[in-house]
Amino acid sequence: MELIVLLVLMTSLGLYMLNARDQRRRIALLASHLGKYQIEKLMEGLTEGYMRALSEQDPERRTQIWNLQSPSEQALCEQLGRFVAGLATLDADQLRVSKLPWSLPYAWKLFPGSTFDLRQALAIHAAGVSRSAKSGMDRSPRKRAFTLSAELFLLQHTCHWYCRSRTVASARMLVRHRTSHAQLLDAVAPETRQAYLELAGP
Repeated sequence: MELIVLLVLMTSLGLYMLNARDQRRRIALLASHLGKYQIEKLMEGLTEGYMRALSEQDPERRTQIWNLQSPSEQALCEQLGRFVAGLATLDADQLRVSKLPWSLPYAWKLFPGSTFDLRQALAIHAAGVSRSAKSGMDRSPRKRAFTLSAELFLLQHTCHWYCRSRTVASARMLVRHRTSHAQLLDAVAPETRQAYLELAGP
C-alpha cells in the first residue's frame, strides 16, 4: 500500500514538473514575440479610453474622447497584423493549443486531434479587431467599443489558454473583466464567432 502511494506521489510530482516546464516554454515563446510590440499597452489604453467615454456625461467631451481612440486602434491593428505574420514563420508544433479543459504536459503530442493552431486563432482575432475598428461609420461609438472590447478580450483569452489551459483562461477572464467565455463569444462579431467556433469549438 505504501509503495502504491509513493508511486502515485512520484508520478504526480513528475507530471507537475513536466507541465510547469511546458507552460514556462509556452509563456517564454509568446512573450518573446509580444515583447517586440506594444499590443498589451495599446489594449489597456483603449479599454481605459472606452470606459472614460462611456462614463462622460458631456456629449461634446464624450465625442472628443471617442475620437482620441482612433490612433491607438489603428496602431493596434497594424501591430497585431505584424505579430500574427511573425508567428506564421514558427514551427506549427510549438503553437498547438490543447482543447482539453485542464493542462496536461505535452497534451499536444499525446492528443493531437484535440488541439488547434494558435496562429490560426490569432489570425481570426486580428481580423476581428481590424474589422471592428473599421466599422465606425456603420455603428454607434458605444456599440463599436463594446464589440471591439469583446474581440480584444477573446484574443487575451486565447493567449492565456495557450500558456496555461482553457479553464485557467476562463477563470482569469471572470476575475479581471467579470465576463465569461460564453459572454465573450456572444459579444464578438458574427464572423469572428463562426470562425473561432469552427477552429476551437464551443
